[in-house]
Amino acid sequence: MGLDRRHIPHATGVYIMRDSSGAILYIGKALDLAKRVAQYFNPNKDDVKTQSLSPLIRRIDYILCQSEREALLLERRLINENQPFFNVMWKDGKTYPYLKLSLREDFPRLFTTRRKVRDGGLYFGPFPKVAPIRALLRYLWKQRLFPLRPCRWDFSVAKPLDRRKIKACLYYHTKECPAPCAGRITREDYRAIAGQAALFFKGRHADLKENWEKNMKAAAANLEYERAGLLRDNIAALSHMDERVRIKAIEADDVGGRVKMTRMITALRAALNLETPPLHIECFDISHFQGRQTVASMVCFVGGEPHREHYRKFRIRGVSGIDDVASIREAVLRRYKRLAQEDEPLPDLIVIDGGKGQRGAALDALAELSLKIPLATLAKRIEEVFVPGRAQSIILRRDDPALRLLQQLRDEAHRFGVSYHRLLRDKTLFDA
Repeated sequence: MGLDRRHIPHATGVYIMRDSSGAILYIGKALDLAKRVAQYFNPNKDDVKTQSLSPLIRRIDYILCQSEREALLLERRLINENQPFFNVMWKDGKTYPYLKLSLREDFPRLFTTRRKVRDGGLYFGPFPKVAPIRALLRYLWKQRLFPLRPCRWDFSVAKPLDRRKIKACLYYHTKECPAPCAGRITREDYRAIAGQAALFFKGRHADLKENWEKNMKAAAANLEYERAGLLRDNIAALSHMDERVRIKAIEADDVGGRVKMTRMITALRAALNLETPPLHIECFDISHFQGRQTVASMVCFVGGEPHREHYRKFRIRGVSGIDDVASIREAVLRRYKRLAQEDEPLPDLIVIDGGKGQRGAALDALAELSLKIPLATLAKRIEEVFVPGRAQSIILRRDDPALRLLQQLRDEAHRFGVSYHRLLRDKTLFDA
């Protein structure tokens, strides 16, 4: 049907399938968007849902997320807001598990549930996977870190449990349970344990994770592989619970704006004929005042948005006078030499403010490091785009989303570089 799916990245997020009119057919989430979307076009998959949906798809948008839980929350929100035909038609009633601390009870319990109601309980989640959470609960209980009662008996201070039920309880006789039903622990002391559990499941477990990692390594060194595997699974469960979820960002975010960003990435991949979507882009610019105090700025966009934690600035040391080409070479060489030495991930695309000269300088720096990273330069005069291996420039329409993304990168790198240059210039004047 001619649908190009190469723009879908191997990343976590939400995908939105649309028909020829742009109407939303289906919304889903995936740890790997590219692999998940590909399943809908697998000729060997003969389920009715795929056979009915795939012929109608004409466009696929996606929104990148930082974790599986963030994708889950965004997927649920978008489905509720848009009620896509295939989500409603094939609704299977699937809900995702929460962890509940039943604080309304005199003697609270900790358990998984798929229903979140306003009953005075404390809920954690939702979690895309229930198995690691249940495994973690078993471990915490067996290690007596939070020895809350495992039973489902309904009792309280005013309504004691029948003595016959107490004596029939295995956990009572093995003393694995603190047995609040039998008065072995006071209500106040028991609820203090529940309070500690609440703090733990709110995410204050860095020390525990560090301890588990240490014990796991020791167990592996002593060939105690079963114990090491158990600790590994518990660490994974902790990490699963502690995944960063930008709930406020999701609630306040303009979803249309995020889709627009991913469309710009798709357009840029097509315009530059890149093999993969340029999710991670780094852009360089040079600033100076009549050849003095030359600085290079580098900004980073991830998913079409500024990622300011990765912004970098360089004072050019090996170039004298006005020589933007040599300055670009030095900045590119320093940046990617350090990334290579520290085994850090390389960008999907490098963008440079300039023309053929800057392109050649950057390619020379990458060749010295034996690195192959897609590269493009953007010349200001008529917004020409130069790429390696092509003599003629690429001229994009003024309204092309690919050009808009390149301009955003270039303008942000220029802003960042000018602000740094002014800081150095003012400092020099002040010192003088």
